[in-house]
Amino acid sequence: MTRRVAVATAQPYEVVVGHHVLAELEGLVPADAVRVAIIHASPVLGFAEGLARHLPGREVLLIEAPDGEQAKTVEFLAHCWDQLGMHGFTRSDLVIGVGGGATTDLAGFVAASWLRGVRFVTVPTTVLGMVDAAVGGKTGINVAAGKNLVGAFHEPIGVLCDLATLADLPARELRGGLAEVIKCGFIADPTILTDVEAAPERALDPADDLLADLVTRGIAVKAATVAADLRETGADGSIGREALNYGHTLGHAIERHERYTIRHGESISVGMVFVAELAHRAGKIDADLLARHRATLGLVGLPTSYDGASFEDLLNGMRLDKKTRGSQLRFVVLDGLANPQILAGPSEDLLRECWDAVRG
Repeated sequence: MTRRVAVATAQPYEVVVGHHVLAELEGLVPADAVRVAIIHASPVLGFAEGLARHLPGREVLLIEAPDGEQAKTVEFLAHCWDQLGMHGFTRSDLVIGVGGGATTDLAGFVAASWLRGVRFVTVPTTVLGMVDAAVGGKTGINVAAGKNLVGAFHEPIGVLCDLATLADLPARELRGGLAEVIKCGFIADPTILTDVEAAPERALDPADDLLADLVTRGIAVKAATVAADLRETGADGSIGREALNYGHTLGHAIERHERYTIRHGESISVGMVFVAELAHRAGKIDADLLARHRATLGLVGLPTSYDGASFEDLLNGMRLDKKTRGSQLRFVVLDGLANPQILAGPSEDLLRECWDAVRG
């Protein structure tokens, strides 16, 4: 069954979720796009070549990116620009990002920055890419100071999530992607949590309809959130798009400390336990909801503790978080299930207590 999620931003687009949906690609490509650059992760070269065959009559340029976060560098970004320039890409042409979240982040920023913005399509091939990076228009690269600190808001004109690509995904990648799905359950759609808790083995089965439903629910949470607050301004006084950063403040600090050798979902899993500890100590959630974080994440094999860095190193990393204002750290926490809010300026002693609780 093919599922469709509308992203109702100022320039609306659709996310198509299903098995073997690539036939829809040709209909997404604008008629005036003579050239199409497919920026793809190295493990999905064959898939990218198959994608090119759905673009008859177009000049297709394949650009192979390093796998994972190693693609999100200034050096590789410049290489992509050079390739587009050498092949004469104009403002009417198209960029397609194929792979995991890191590749679609990079491809989106290539599209956002080339000629001050050309159209692009995302074709995520991981659970993480489908639920998180491919939707919402956040694009970017990493620099020495931290993750995703350089980027732009640049929405795709369409997203194709071909669930058939998940069949060959390593189990660790599936688990990592489910961290973002479970995050959506805690911040907005508790049905996700009950479904995972009832059948964690089905949630990890690429052929099971439950995983397809979980992916679609996660996309729907993100679509609704970004439609209300695309640029993360919280203009109506609500938390807005910042809610999607649940678990990410500590998570990104862990990733940076580990030089991106740890999976994004694994670090975010630990980050969610950390902010659950913070919310519990601040009197916002009870012990049962705190325990539910460890239990639900643990059911799908995600880590809930980490002891690979000092508190001081991670605190310095968290100070570079995009939610920080001036010298004040700000965390997304829950004030009850599915009710995210910002907790600003917790004391260093409180943060250290929470860190001690997740060190294992």
